[in-house]
Amino acid sequence: MAKNPFSHIDLRVRSFAKVTDFYRAFLPALGFTVWWGEEGGEWRGASTEDSFPSKAFFGFTEKPEHQPNATCIAFWVDSRQEVDRIAGIVRTSGGLNLEGPGLTPEYSEDYYAVFFEDPDGNRLEVVHRTK
Repeated sequence: MAKNPFSHIDLRVRSFAKVTDFYRAFLPALGFTVWWGEEGGEWRGASTEDSFPSKAFFGFTEKPEHQPNATCIAFWVDSRQEVDRIAGIVRTSGGLNLEGPGLTPEYSEDYYAVFFEDPDGNRLEVVHRTK
């Protein structure tokens, strides 16, 4: 299986101005450290420093008519401590409706996560699990 089976995420947001500071704080905590598109245009985001095909990238497109929904993008991290660290970043950078971090036994006995929304209302999650 490929190291990065998703290739990329292209998330819709209503306003670049509303979410850019949040993502500039959140995405580097997950390894997305190479920024592009901030000079203008319809697409912005960040990628890992890997080369293709392992390079992962997270982009967002501004669509003023976008309506957030129940879709959730979840990111896996190496430890519960990473979940806790990133939850702190989310909390201080404008994340909304935080739940956790903590165990979510209805998913599995060791599912440790923080659930939240970006400043535009898109649902995200950071999780560590071994099962």
